[in-house]
Amino acid sequence: MLNKVRLLTPGPTPLPERVRLTLARDMIHHRKSEFKAIMGRVQEKLRVLFGTQGTVLPLSCSGTGAMTAAVYGLFNPGEKVLVVEAGKFGQRWKAIAVSRGLEVVTLEVPWGRAVRPEQVEEALAADPAITGVLIQLSETSTGVLHPVREVARIIRQRDVLLVVDGISAVGLSPCPLDEWGLDCLLTGSQKGLMLPPGLALLALSERAWEKAAGVTPGCFYFNLLKEREYVAKGQTLFTSAVNLIVGLDESLDMLLENGLEAVYAKQWALTMLTRAGVTAMGLDLFAPEHFAWGITSVLLPEGVDGTEVLRLALEKHGVCMAGGQDQLKGRIVRIGHMGWVDWADVLAGLYALDRGLMEAGGFSGARDYLEQGMAAYRAALEDKPGEFLPRVLVHS
Repeated sequence: MLNKVRLLTPGPTPLPERVRLTLARDMIHHRKSEFKAIMGRVQEKLRVLFGTQGTVLPLSCSGTGAMTAAVYGLFNPGEKVLVVEAGKFGQRWKAIAVSRGLEVVTLEVPWGRAVRPEQVEEALAADPAITGVLIQLSETSTGVLHPVREVARIIRQRDVLLVVDGISAVGLSPCPLDEWGLDCLLTGSQKGLMLPPGLALLALSERAWEKAAGVTPGCFYFNLLKEREYVAKGQTLFTSAVNLIVGLDESLDMLLENGLEAVYAKQWALTMLTRAGVTAMGLDLFAPEHFAWGITSVLLPEGVDGTEVLRLALEKHGVCMAGGQDQLKGRIVRIGHMGWVDWADVLAGLYALDRGLMEAGGFSGARDYLEQGMAAYRAALEDKPGEFLPRVLVHS
């Protein structure tokens, strides 16, 4: 009998004991002074996390709700936007934009590959009517990290808003809104923030707020300008996700107590551990070049049923991982190593993947894959964050 199940999915992610205990506190009222004080503390910490001097809006919804709020709050029907579609969540950007009545220009990129900044530049040059670019920083469905920093440099030269889905990136890899020149950055609670699902966070640049002021709200529930007014008073526009915001107060303390560079250093090392272990097993990485820091996608051998591999990994070896979506269903395994996850969890995940493959009729790779993974982990930790962050964030 298994003693525990390790959750290594790209969300939800494990909850630290400190957060679980905080979530168990007695309920408080969202319009009273105790909650307002918590909101004030959370707002200051969110500014650090998002790298912004502006307001970060807490929204009672999933990450998709924040994506919807951004599109409906920043663009009027009939406007034209460019959507970078390189996975399931790029497709979601497109679906939300169409539902708002926007004209969508799609920049399709093969799944498993990152967009090249010059592709965005060429698309904008070809169509000056485009007023927004919608992109993922980390495409959760494939494990790709798009070169958003470089894309932002291009877009800042134009009257175009850059709207970034950072749902599986914020709290996992650097994405400072102000420094990089992003116009909108959003995330969800159930990834790097180590909370249950149900809370989303959204921040805007000054020029995005100016744009929002001229947009007719397309949704009664998502009203960015009114939300900002209420946040200034220590409240949310409608009923707050009280326990999630109280839990966020604690999880942000955990993320910030040693500084964000320490968080990023850990995430980078876990990514190196996972990728080295997978490669040593003789498997191919689905995102070979520009890869996310919280998720590793593994291409399975031909003829191996990924659904069966995942079932065996969970039922026999106690590790819950995720599969592919749409055309990747049964073809890839997505290993989440984000939030409250450490090297021992990842080693267990690699072992469960190896055994699941063998038991599903696949093959066994090198027997020292765990040792190779740990060697890569130790080497990554020896890098100082200030040295390795620019190297992996700048795309050639």
